[in-house]
Amino acid sequence: MEEAAPERGLARAGGEVPEGARRPLSPRPGTEAAPDDAFASVLEELRGCRVCAAHLPLGPRPVARISATARILVVGQAPGTKVHASGLPFDDPSGDRLRSWMGVDRDTFYDVSRIAFLPSGLCYPGRDAKGGDLPPRRECAPLWHPRLRPLMPDVQLTILVGMYAHAIYLGDRRHRTLTETVEHWRDYLPDILAAPHPSWRVNMWLTKHPWFDAEVVPELRRRVAALL
Repeated sequence: MEEAAPERGLARAGGEVPEGARRPLSPRPGTEAAPDDAFASVLEELRGCRVCAAHLPLGPRPVARISATARILVVGQAPGTKVHASGLPFDDPSGDRLRSWMGVDRDTFYDVSRIAFLPSGLCYPGRDAKGGDLPPRRECAPLWHPRLRPLMPDVQLTILVGMYAHAIYLGDRRHRTLTETVEHWRDYLPDILAAPHPSWRVNMWLTKHPWFDAEVVPELRRRVAALL
């Protein structure tokens, strides 16, 4: 697996924190404290987002789990069909591998008070002619990341999985290929850790680059454990 860095058209995270928006944000209601008016407004707008609707074969269903108390943020690619159906980020075999990399169990992984999820694209983008998932919609990250990321003021470690997450949060700091970016993982610490996406497509990459399991994974587990 080798991926050249995508075009530099995705906005980097930033933006102002909406007044009063300090409570958990998640498309799965009933799991966190009741939001205030500012939070409710952002959440309602997210749920009703139809900017990409014409391009989404299964229709819009933003998948994000965000909390003002989370200390770890995982930025992935975009939901697949299983995640679209369940509404849980990484609710598929790639999640098993990611949990192994992080050294956490499923309950901890989905404890939104500690670990948040904000994919590069919040809705399932569809499949390409070869049957693989399409890239995240370009409209999504510039629209939502600058509004949602500031709602997580306690995040101390952002785990970037895959080249699209690298593009959004590293910008010009990323390298020509995914491999080169991950090879320079120490350059982004202590607040960012760059990793490949944990899907089955990474199997050959992991075989060719054993240093990831030997060096990066232990450090990731150590930092996750310290924050939890």
